[in-house]
Parts: sequence; C-alpha cells; structure tokens
Amino acid sequence: MSGGLAFLGLCLPSLLSIVDPLAAVPMFVALVAKDSRLEQRRTALRAALTTTVMLLTFAVAGNAIFHFFGITVPAFKVAGGILLFSMAFEMMRAHHSPIRSKPEEEHEAQEKHDVGIIPLGIPLLSGPGAIAAAMVWAARAKGAAQNAALYASILIVGGIALLTLLFATTILDRIGKTGINIASRIMGLILAATAAQFVIDGAREAFRTF
Repeated sequence: MSGGLAFLGLCLPSLLSIVDPLAAVPMFVALVAKDSRLEQRRTALRAALTTTVMLLTFAVAGNAIFHFFGITVPAFKVAGGILLFSMAFEMMRAHHSPIRSKPEEEHEAQEKHDVGIIPLGIPLLSGPGAIAAAMVWAARAKGAAQNAALYASILIVGGIALLTLLFATTILDRIGKTGINIASRIMGLILAATAAQFVIDGAREAFRTF
C-alpha cells in the first residue's frame, strides 16, 4: 500500500500539471458564454469525462501499443520527456502551447455544437502530452498497487478538471488571467522536472540494455 501511495504522490502532480485545467478556463468561458447554466455544466462534464476516458484508455493500453509498434519503453520515455519539456517551457513563459491546440482548431470549435469533447476534452485537456505522460507512468508502474495509484490519479485529475470547469466563470472573475498565468508557470516548472526525470530514466534504461 505504501508503494502505491508513494507512486500516487509522483504521478498525480505530473498528470495534473500537464492537464492543467486552469489553463482551459478562459477558452471554456469563451466557448460556453452564450449557453444556459445547465448546458455549461453538461459541457464541463463531457470535457472531464472525455479527458478521464482518454487517459485511462492509453494508460491501460500503453504496453500493448508499445509492443504493436515495436517501440521500447526507454525510447518512449525519452521522446515523451522531450515533448513534455517543450510544453513546460511554453507554460513557464505563460504562452499557449501549439501542441495542445492550434488557433484554427479553437476558431473552428466556436462553430461546433458540442465543444465538450472537441476541443476541450481533446486536445486541450487530454492532448498528446497528457497521453504520453499517462503511457510513460503506466510503463513505470510495477504491480497492482502502483497501477491502481495511476488509475486513481487519472480519476482525481478528471474530478479536478470537472470542478475547475464548473466554477470557471467564478475562477476567472476572482484570479483573472494574471492569476491563471502564474499558476501555469508553477505547473510548467513541475512538468519540466517530470520531463527531465522521464529523459533520465529512459537514457539510463537504454544504456543498461546496451
């Protein structure tokens, strides 16, 4: 059990920092501004469920995907670490990373009826970086306790994302975009440390193989 709790303490901050629900608040408010309060809640729920299902799916199927494409876990750790570090660098500069979503995708989303799934759930919350992180943590998990800790982390992150979007308007009014940028910088620093650890672990395991 202690091993599972320790693993939870590792992967939960990592996943939360890369999903970064606070960063999605301004876009969520812009997309649902004309909707009723009930529809806003439904959109928030769909976005959180999409994020949770996507991360759980890739966490469970990660090893099978590696085997199918002939990718070694160390190679994916290094690649995932580099991807996450590029996102962390943008977050620390309080810039919107194009890896999460592009301006044309956000513009197209304004004309769609269901924005909870795309672009909020995918790729804003559960984008390539979050999926890569879930797969890397799944590869690092050893035993039932650590796997359970990973799945619990994803569920907790999904719950935090839901609460953040449900109170998005209040959050934006209280802390404003400046507060969100400060939080994103802190999350970016955590994510950068996680990315560096992924690269170090991947390189170490690769050298052991050779």
